[in-house]
Amino acid sequence: SAWQCAQANEMTLIYYFSHHTANACLFPVCALHHVAVTTVEGIGNTKSRLHPAQERIAKSHGSQCGFCTPGIVMSMYTLLRNKPEPKMEDIEDAFQGNTRSSAEMQHAMMSSSLFNSSEFQPLDPTQEPIFPPELMSNKQQKQLCFRGERVMWIQPTTLKELVALKSQYPNAKLVVGNTEVGIEMRLKNMLYPVIIAPAWISEMNAVQHTETGITFGAACTLSSVEEVLRKVVAELPPYKAEVFQAVLEQLRWFAGPQIRNVAALGGNIMTASPISDLNPVLMASGIIHLPLISPCSTEGKRTITMDEKFFTGYRKTIVKPEEILLSVEIPYSKKGEYFSAFKQASRREDDIAIVTCGMRVLFQDGTNRVEEIKLSYGGMAPTTVLALKTCKELTGRDWNEKLLQDACRLLAGEMDLSPSAPGGMVDFRRTLTLSFFFKFYLTVLQKLSKNHNALFAFHPVQDELSSLEDGEWRISWEVPRGQAVEDMVGRPLMHVSAAKQACGEAVYCDDIPHYENELYLTLVTSTKAHAKILSVDASEAQSVPGFVCFVSAKDVPGSNITGIANDETVFAEDVVTCVGHIIGAVLADTQEHSRRAAKVVKIKYEELKPIVTIQEAIEKQSFLKSIKRINKGDVKKGFEESDHILEGEMYLGGQEHFYLETHCTLAVPKGEDGEMELFVSTQNLMKTQFTANALGVPSNRIVVRVKRMGGGFGGKETRNTILTTVVAVAAFKTGRPVRCMLDRDEDMLISGGRHPFLGRYKVGFMKNGKVKSLEVSYYGNGGNSVDLSYGVTLLHLDNSYNIPNVSSVGIVCKTNLPSNTAFRGFGGPQGMMIAECWMSDLARKCGLPPEEVRKLNLYHEGDLTHFNQKLEGFTLRRCWDECLSSSSYHARKKLIEEFNKQNRWKKRGMCIIPTKFGISFTVPFLNQAGALVHVYTDGSVLLTHGGTEMGQGLHTKMIQVASRSLGIPTSNIYISETSTNTVPNTSPTAASVSADINGMAIHNACQTILKRLEPIKQSNPKGSWEDWIKAAYENCVSLSATGIPDLGYDFEKNEGKPFCYFSYGVACSEVEIDCLTGDHKNIRTDIVMDVGTSLNPAIDIGQIEGAFVQGLGLFTMEELRYSPEGNLYTRGPGMYKIPAFGDIPTEFYVSLLRDCPNSKAVYSSKAVGEPPLFLSASVFYAIKDAIYSARKDSGLTEPFRLDSPATPERIRNACVDIFTKMCPSAEPGTFKPWSVRV
Repeated sequence: SAWQCAQANEMTLIYYFSHHTANACLFPVCALHHVAVTTVEGIGNTKSRLHPAQERIAKSHGSQCGFCTPGIVMSMYTLLRNKPEPKMEDIEDAFQGNTRSSAEMQHAMMSSSLFNSSEFQPLDPTQEPIFPPELMSNKQQKQLCFRGERVMWIQPTTLKELVALKSQYPNAKLVVGNTEVGIEMRLKNMLYPVIIAPAWISEMNAVQHTETGITFGAACTLSSVEEVLRKVVAELPPYKAEVFQAVLEQLRWFAGPQIRNVAALGGNIMTASPISDLNPVLMASGIIHLPLISPCSTEGKRTITMDEKFFTGYRKTIVKPEEILLSVEIPYSKKGEYFSAFKQASRREDDIAIVTCGMRVLFQDGTNRVEEIKLSYGGMAPTTVLALKTCKELTGRDWNEKLLQDACRLLAGEMDLSPSAPGGMVDFRRTLTLSFFFKFYLTVLQKLSKNHNALFAFHPVQDELSSLEDGEWRISWEVPRGQAVEDMVGRPLMHVSAAKQACGEAVYCDDIPHYENELYLTLVTSTKAHAKILSVDASEAQSVPGFVCFVSAKDVPGSNITGIANDETVFAEDVVTCVGHIIGAVLADTQEHSRRAAKVVKIKYEELKPIVTIQEAIEKQSFLKSIKRINKGDVKKGFEESDHILEGEMYLGGQEHFYLETHCTLAVPKGEDGEMELFVSTQNLMKTQFTANALGVPSNRIVVRVKRMGGGFGGKETRNTILTTVVAVAAFKTGRPVRCMLDRDEDMLISGGRHPFLGRYKVGFMKNGKVKSLEVSYYGNGGNSVDLSYGVTLLHLDNSYNIPNVSSVGIVCKTNLPSNTAFRGFGGPQGMMIAECWMSDLARKCGLPPEEVRKLNLYHEGDLTHFNQKLEGFTLRRCWDECLSSSSYHARKKLIEEFNKQNRWKKRGMCIIPTKFGISFTVPFLNQAGALVHVYTDGSVLLTHGGTEMGQGLHTKMIQVASRSLGIPTSNIYISETSTNTVPNTSPTAASVSADINGMAIHNACQTILKRLEPIKQSNPKGSWEDWIKAAYENCVSLSATGIPDLGYDFEKNEGKPFCYFSYGVACSEVEIDCLTGDHKNIRTDIVMDVGTSLNPAIDIGQIEGAFVQGLGLFTMEELRYSPEGNLYTRGPGMYKIPAFGDIPTEFYVSLLRDCPNSKAVYSSKAVGEPPLFLSASVFYAIKDAIYSARKDSGLTEPFRLDSPATPERIRNACVDIFTKMCPSAEPGTFKPWSVRV
């Protein structure tokens, strides 16, 4: 799959007079000869005219951080050029390969009353770029050769030239799409000195229809194969198209269109990936002939068969180095022949397989007796394998229940895996081999049209979840009655940068033009989790062209100590405490040179034993020193009075921020007095300014500037400083500008994420479900430093429930992982998730409906929380009742019960979950902000405040606040950037409070201006704003103002007021699970959210949807995987899966609670960034509800443990049945696992 989606990373390639999307980060420039390339800048701009695709995504509120908006635009643009009137499935398919931050997915595909479609400009055909006439000629192309420093790229035009080149360079790589070689060279440090590109050779692009099947040239792209097969399948009798249908089914889930448009069929085979989607299909389909050509005169041409001997080892085949694969024939199927293909991945769309297979059976004429059977699997060995023993045993047998039982028994033995197998998930993978065969068995049985009973009464199973209607999104909001038309507060104003973002004009940190003499920096990081550094040798790096110097601890002019708690170093000196610990950095003239030089820096270590997991930290008592406790009431007495006591534990995995723009810094030394300007992608300018400590200068010499970020989510609150300080030290040392933007793998490795948590609980409750007493312990994996690990988990342990007696402790484990940090929700989701875990089990224990038990325990207005804060303006019960009603909860629950009775292998579940989220920094002094308002003589206003823009629409809201405060149109107000030389000592843009505190500061500043203008307005009451400003010219206003709420909390005394107010919400979600594979489908979600009186309902609803989908990733999909030695495996989107478009609930309804003004924030609004994230727990517990139903059919009714995230692996393993029992787990401690739960 694509390695990384970056801003404007997607482009449209125009060749053969059609348009194709492609990823710029993978597509070699050399391969673009004779191809017209259109990027987002080429189809429209803000200076002349936006293209309708750009205009619509902007005005429909589909662009937030905007970093991925160009890619979305180009996907839609390409689709519209090829299909001017696309269907919904075309649109969904076009977006399949787009990675984007969760907050932005929804509006890209939805239409609603948040925008006026009559304002859209019609498509102007004259605006479209024409196909370049010079590319229309059919002139014979000449062989091309491009030579770089280390690589030569040759593009032959004839087969004869290709054969000659292969003779000259037998080990040269043949590259069409570069989707494999590009990643190998970039990430696996592999070098291929000669690359031959056969993409333009006619014989290798030919498609021939023969009597036995269709032959595709080896250079045919997967998209072209798909197109041909679709047409053929529509015309052929179904019995002839069984194999074609299976290939199409696999291609449907094969990466995204950007990859399929360039990846070649031959490349897919020759890459020999053990988890290839297509190779098991081709191997199982019968006799696949592969014609090869060789430059050796003795060999010439030969044809080999893709059978069990074809793959000789990991990524190896029987094809000789000098041979060239010419074509692939995909055969027609025969009468009495049936074929199915299956694939299971962590995410349904655009993901690599965990297990994949092709299955074919041929029956003796007119019978159900097996004449021939082939079962081929990927993901079960270092190569694609055939289950030869099983197939041999099944040949000649009747297709019946006995065959099924024997096949599963045989496959369980033949498709065995070592418990230490690379890739892990061993039980899941083994079970899938049986589940897939069962699906195949049922499918064939159905096609044979005979009524056989399976192991259980069953409903016919397709390989995917039941089909659902086209998606629906609905929102609900309104502007207060009587509000003046010119008053923009509360109106769905478009994000102020949306249009610029949609056409690639928005400037992010790395878009800043290069300075003269600028250097590029690449980090050198530890490969060991815990070790002494014996030596660092950078001598080999010096021989790399463009190398300038190596920077390490000895080059720090000030203090090498850094971190929130002063427990980190800028550069590791003697000891490294995690994989990814920064040891040094290489400076060179270009990014490529600095990367090359960094890779050859040699470090010798003496390894020390690392502590990686929470469990290891508990055993070794490796804790950060401050242990937090909150106690209330008499817990012992509460347990004594309880009817039941329930004990248990739950583990929650961490989460990668996956902001689309990775950490980036550009440091520009000014040449005198230690002055330096830092352009940084950061949420925290004040902490970034502390770079001054490392440089040995006061903070007034350092100016930090932020225009916008391509996402943050808390990951840029403190962790950007580890990169920024290194870059600043390098710039200080060299006296030259230095730039560094981390690659995705580097960013994921070094910058930390959401804390993994282990929660242990003991809860006492009455027979009616009323909670009496709770004892709970939380263990968070903090990593190798304190950072922001003392979060707010304990303050959210109650979620929304009144618990009379509480004893709680929060412990941060010190481990040898990169320091974990703030992430949207900041410990709250983990605390609330544990609460919902015991609440869910408690309801089961009582035999009562979960929704009744939850409502029984909800707080009431005026109640005191467990931290003794009084709940005022408590709207949660209103949200609850509205959500129950709008979701038709009770009626749908009956339908779900009926569905589950009728279906054995598919189950549905539903759950309604509340949330109460406290708003404030829990460190009181951070609840301050600043604003600077300049009014110029033409009446225009330049507004600066302490908050940063990362897509959440803060600048847009602040302009709306200033507009109402000053009584002028929003068009008169502009925000350029956030910087330390305009507003000092800014609090981080975090904790959801930025609109509250900066909005109040802006309001106060504007009031000061208005007060100064008052005499002028009184003397000329009919004048305009511009008149008053001109008159006031001699008293030109420039000021700063701050607002500080009354907050503070003492953990020791359990008194004070940690939160200014609370945001409330309720979500109801329905899911469907496939009990055989662990897949799940999000059918419907209804959300009712209290956001006070919304400043901008479009932005607020976008934040609600985005937070929900990001939480969906946290609780059902995103899984960080570490080796037992502390090495992170999941360093990019290849292995780490964030939600895709298809993961959005098919029906998604969001309502803002009406008539609930909040007196404690600017213009009665409420914070909205973090509170909705936990509502996605409704999906997790809906999945758990569905699993209960599946387990009940297997005779299991007791509560069971389901850890987060609820991945396909965990769902499948929890749905205990005959197949899972045939694949028993290895005894823990008898083997070394491939990955561990940290």
